Amino acid sequence: MNKPFEVVVSRSKSVEDHVLEIIEILNHNSNEVDLKGYGFEINKAVDIYNALKDRLKEGITLEEVSIGSETKDRKRISYLLLRIKRSY
Repeated sequence: MNKPFEVVVSRSKSVEDHVLEIIEILNHNSNEVDLKGYGFEINKAVDIYNALKDRLKEGITLEEVSIGSETKDRKRISYLLLRIKRSY
């Protein structure tokens, strides 16, 4: 089984830009996408998922949700990982 494509939420891109990127990945490259938001971008990751769900309706399913923290530059940063699967 292939590893899901990972999209990390960034401050510089809008929610709609992330939504379009994920739709493109699901249409061309992969059946699963990991959407990962760190720190203050956790809220944006949830907004991106909700926008995707509004746009694609039953075309996607939320396979897994995980939370945790990683060490970056000697700081612990929380993350939220949403595994989204194409269901069409």
